Amino acid sequence: MAYEPLHHKYRPQTFGALVGQDAIATTLANALRQRRIAPAYLFCGPRGTGKTSSARILAKSLNCIAQDHPTPDPCGTCETCRSITNGSALDFIEIDAASNTGVDNIRELIERAQFAPVQCRYKVYVIDECHMLSTAAFNALLKTLEEPPSNVVFILATTDPQRVLPTIISRCQRFDYRRIPLEPMIGHLRKIADLEDIAINDEALRLVAQVSQGGLRDAQSLLDQLSLLEPPVGADAVWDLVGAVPERDLLALVQAIFSDDGTTVLDSARKLMDRGREPLIVLQNLAGFYRDLLIAKTAGDRQDLVAITPPTWADMQTLVQDLDPTVLLLSQQHLRSAEVQVKNTTQPRLWLEVTLLGLLPSTLAGQTTVTTAIAAPPTAGAIAKPAPPANPASLTAPPASAPSNLSSPTVESANGIAPETPKAPSSQTANGATPEQHTPEPVAASSPPHNGQGTPPPDSGTTSAPNLAQLWVQVIAVLEPLGTRALMQQQGSLLFYDGVVARVGISSRPLFKMAQGRVENVEAAFQKVLGQKVQVSLEVLPDPKPEAPAPAIALAPSQGIDQRPAPAEPPPTPPVFEPPAPVAQPEVNRPELKQPEAKEPDAQSLPEIASDFDRAVKNFAHFFNGQVVDLDDGPGLSQTPLKPSEAAAKQPSHPDKDVPF
Repeated sequence: MAYEPLHHKYRPQTFGALVGQDAIATTLANALRQRRIAPAYLFCGPRGTGKTSSARILAKSLNCIAQDHPTPDPCGTCETCRSITNGSALDFIEIDAASNTGVDNIRELIERAQFAPVQCRYKVYVIDECHMLSTAAFNALLKTLEEPPSNVVFILATTDPQRVLPTIISRCQRFDYRRIPLEPMIGHLRKIADLEDIAINDEALRLVAQVSQGGLRDAQSLLDQLSLLEPPVGADAVWDLVGAVPERDLLALVQAIFSDDGTTVLDSARKLMDRGREPLIVLQNLAGFYRDLLIAKTAGDRQDLVAITPPTWADMQTLVQDLDPTVLLLSQQHLRSAEVQVKNTTQPRLWLEVTLLGLLPSTLAGQTTVTTAIAAPPTAGAIAKPAPPANPASLTAPPASAPSNLSSPTVESANGIAPETPKAPSSQTANGATPEQHTPEPVAASSPPHNGQGTPPPDSGTTSAPNLAQLWVQVIAVLEPLGTRALMQQQGSLLFYDGVVARVGISSRPLFKMAQGRVENVEAAFQKVLGQKVQVSLEVLPDPKPEAPAPAIALAPSQGIDQRPAPAEPPPTPPVFEPPAPVAQPEVNRPELKQPEAKEPDAQSLPEIASDFDRAVKNFAHFFNGQVVDLDDGPGLSQTPLKPSEAAAKQPSHPDKDVPF
C-alpha cells in the first residue's frame, strides 16, 4: 500500500472532528438537522484551516444513504461516503479554479448542473481557490449561483475573499475560518504522535504548533518530517528543520546587544552564519524576536501571542524588565530599514554585522541625539532669525565686531561669494508677487539671543551664516531629482530660516522661472533633513549697487539712443570679447549706440557709467563661472573700466546688432 501523509490520513471526516472551528461546525450541523440547505456557500480563511475538508463533509452529509435524509453525522462507510472521500463520486465535482479560470469552463459547468444527480440526492460543485476566476467567469456564474436547480449546491472556497466579486459574496452564505488556536492544535498533534508512535517531547510539539502559525496542515506536515529523525525529537531539531534561528541563540545575541558588547555580537552572528543560517534569515528572525520582546514588556501574560517556549519566555520577561520600550521600537525600525540592503547586496554577511553593531545602545543613543538635533526647532545661536536691534541706524551696516564677509544673508551667492550690501534690494517671491520692501537684517552676532533675564548667554557669539550654509548643504545632499540638485547647488543659496519659513535666493534671473517649478522638491528636501514641513519662497538676488543710487542716464533722441528690450539671456560663446558701451541693470532695457560719434557724458556721470559697466562685465563672467581678462595687461580681474569714448570707439560698425552679451 502506498504511503499516506499525515495530513491526508487524519483529515476530519465529520463536523465534530474539525479542529478549532466550533462555530462553523455547529452552524452547518444545525442547518442539516433543520433541512435549511442554502444553494451556495463561501468558505474563506487561511490555508490549512479546514475549508476543503468542510466541503467534503457537507457533501457526505447531504448524500449519505445510511439515512433517508441529510444528516450532520455521515456514516463514512456507505458507498456514497467512500466515493466522495476518495474523489470518485459522479455527483461530487471538485474544480480547481486556478486551472479553470475562463468563462468557457464556467459555461460548461452551468450546462452540466442542469442535469439531475446520477447516484446522490444533491449534485455538489466545489470550486477551490475561486478568487482565481476571471471577472467574465464570475459574471457568467451569477444567475446560476443565485437560482440553481433544486438538487444542486455550490461551495466556493478561497484564501483571498477580497478578490471575489461582491455580487458573488452576496449570493452565498459566508463562513470565515480562523487560524486554529494553539492549545487545540497541540492536543491534536499529541494525539497523532501517540497514534503514530512518534517520540517527540512537549516543548518540540509546542514549537511545531507555533511555527505553523495556525495552519493545521502545515503542522501535520512538519510533524511528518520530524518523525523521520532519531528519537526523541527536541526543540533544536525543529529549529534546524525549519531553517530558522533557535530562540536561545537569538536570546544570547540580544543579551550581547543590550550589554553593548560589540565583540560578542560579532562572534554570535558569525557562529550562526557558520552553521548555515542565511544573513537575511538571521535579520528577519531577530526582527521577530524584538517583536516578542516588546510583547513581553507590554503584555507579559499573553504568551499565546508569540511562538516562544515557556523557559525562553521567562528569560525574556526578566531581560526587558528594566528596558525602555523606545529602545525596542528604535531597534525594530533600524532592522526594517536594513532589510532591503541585506537582501539586495552582494555582501550580506558584511551588512548584517554592520546592522547588528548599529543596534548597540551606544550607537542608538548617538542616532537619537543626531535626529533630535536636526528635528528640533531652532534655538539660540542656531538657525534663527536675529532679533531687531534697538537702534534703527544699526540696520545699515553690521557691527564692528562682525566679520566683513558676513554682511547680509540676503546677498550671499550660490558659490559663497558675498557681494556688496544693496541699499534697497528688490525681491520676487515664488508666486510672482513682490513682497514689501525691507532693509536687510543684521547677522545674528549683532543681536545675541537672550536667556529670558535680559542677559545674553555666554555662547551668544555664534553667527547664523555658518549654520545657514550647513543647513543648505544638507538640503542639497537630499534634493531630488539630480537636475534640481544641480540647479540649486549652482544658482541657489539659503538666505533666511526661522523654523517655519525658508527664503532661497536665485542668482540668475533667466533661471528663476525654472526654479519656481522646483519649490515642492526643495520643500520635500527640507522635510527630509529637519523632519518638519517648511514653507519655501524664492527670490531673485539683486545685483550689487553703489551706496548712493545713480540717476538714470537720460539721453535726448538727437543723440541717437534707441531703447530696445534686452535679450533673454546672453549668447553662450561670444566670438570676440569687446567691452561694450555702458549698460544698465539686467532688468531694464539696454541702450545701444546708433552713432559712434555720440557726445561723451559729462564728468559727473562718468563714475556711474563706469560702475554699471564694471558690474555688467562681472555678472557676465559670473554667469559662465569665468573671470574678466584684460587683453592688454594679461590675465587678471579688470579693475579700471574703459572711458566712454574708448568704449564707443570699439563698438562694431553695425549699430543695429545687439551687444555681444
